[in-house]
Amino acid sequence: MVNSKNKNNMPVIIGLVVFGIILCVVLLMQPWGGNTDAITAEAAVTKLNSLYSALRVNKPTPKLDPDYQGDGETVDKIAVLPDISEYPFIVNPTTDHFITVYSSAEKTDWLIYTANQFNQSGASVDGKPVSVGIRAFKSSLGADFISSGKYTPDLYIPKSTIYGSLISALGVEFVLTEERLAGNVAGIVISKQKNDELTKKYGEINGKTIMESVLNDEFALGYGNPLSSEEGFNFFLTMLYEFDGNNPTGDNSVDQLRKFQDKIPFIAYEDSQLITALTGGTLDAIVIDYQAYVNSHNLKSSYEFVPIGQRQDSPVYMIGNPSALKRQVVSRFVDFCKNADSQKAAADRGFNNFDNYSGAVIMTGAAILQAQEIYSREKYGSSGLTVVFVADVSGSMEGSPLLNLRGGLNRLIGVIGSNVNVGLVTFSDSVSIDVPIAKFDSIQKSYFSYAVRSMSAGGGTAMFDAIVVAQKMLTDAKANNPNTKLMLFVLTDGESNVGYKFKDIEKIARGVKIPINTIGYNANITILEQLSEINEAIAMNADSENIISRLESLFKAYS
Repeated sequence: MVNSKNKNNMPVIIGLVVFGIILCVVLLMQPWGGNTDAITAEAAVTKLNSLYSALRVNKPTPKLDPDYQGDGETVDKIAVLPDISEYPFIVNPTTDHFITVYSSAEKTDWLIYTANQFNQSGASVDGKPVSVGIRAFKSSLGADFISSGKYTPDLYIPKSTIYGSLISALGVEFVLTEERLAGNVAGIVISKQKNDELTKKYGEINGKTIMESVLNDEFALGYGNPLSSEEGFNFFLTMLYEFDGNNPTGDNSVDQLRKFQDKIPFIAYEDSQLITALTGGTLDAIVIDYQAYVNSHNLKSSYEFVPIGQRQDSPVYMIGNPSALKRQVVSRFVDFCKNADSQKAAADRGFNNFDNYSGAVIMTGAAILQAQEIYSREKYGSSGLTVVFVADVSGSMEGSPLLNLRGGLNRLIGVIGSNVNVGLVTFSDSVSIDVPIAKFDSIQKSYFSYAVRSMSAGGGTAMFDAIVVAQKMLTDAKANNPNTKLMLFVLTDGESNVGYKFKDIEKIARGVKIPINTIGYNANITILEQLSEINEAIAMNADSENIISRLESLFKAYS
């Protein structure tokens, strides 16, 4: 028999159960997962200002460096090139008589296979065993090494004839021994939906329609820095030609370039940044080569590839005036690379496709040199660039980490252009704005030099407090100049133990969308990688890289 008291409570119990069920359904329908990370730019700035207002920020008066010797315009270009030891042989020569080959890096796997096969084949010239040694790096760095005379190979195999034209214009003596070692093309990788939209409107996607659709705000495109990325440079030259085919480096083309660059949200230092931005939905399309596309399952299954620009068939240049023996080794090695087995190995690795695409050689060497200068001057269109460096001066940076950090920043003074806006923040227990943002003219460079020279280590590590301060400086700069592009560099050991945490700033960083490049010294690399991944920036490890060279190279990509 049911107790009358329990009977009276039954409606209440039933009501609570029903309420609980409804509550569970509502909770299950909430946007859990990635959507909880979403935050608007306006909300991010509001939250950022709130975090900033809770900090005590030191603002010492900047001081001129009495020992500063100039604005860096006379920097020795040869001296700042990296040492060749940073790029060891990927295939070592195995005999006393050998040739040295500089190759673009995308051929690394294939050339390791092919060169090892050649070295094991027992090749000889005039009874003397011969072999090859291969070093791999970007075509632009190879051109810099060769044209400077600092390091000279016997063979130079860049991605395309663009770099042959470039070194020719710089006075390098060479012989083109093979036009195509392994076939490849540059192109855009575009989402299938956007590809269908643009094809329906324009009939086909080519250089001209890419130019028009970007200028019309019809899709977001990213490409690699033309001063280091072969595909980025190929694309840049193609766009200059589309702007004005009669005079690609003339005033009309440059005017169009400024408008075009204002529409480009992303110029990357590495292809991995582009791919992350594309697959994450930040971009609709990116510029890479077909061999990289076909070897990426995620890209090949979900995105379309459209070839553009010049072909990238890895031409072979014999540099200088090598000996008769070396000339024969060159001939033997090129023939070996062209045999059926080697070409099958190339095809297996994604080369030798799109043979029906002819491309076009659209500029002379002199015009290509001009195009490099145009990019250096006009890369940010009318928007300009604003950068803040955040430097760790906590006690854990004592000794070589701080010395290396200071050395890197000092070298950058000669790399950063006077048209860039630059600021400097340091942090230990608290945060200091040592150099407020201003044009990096000779006065600002002197302030920067003094602040770097005055750095000393001590105290705790308030890294995330410093990032809040830097982001506040940059968002304020954006408010005053809405078109400026923003960049943040954090140089630290990553061991934050004072103030805000990663979780406090992560959503803000996603909202304000400022790329955070990190350079780690004896570092907690994981947390720095997490920071850089937020907005497709670069995380570097100073312990395993020549960080001074890498900083110069990275900043040249952005400044």
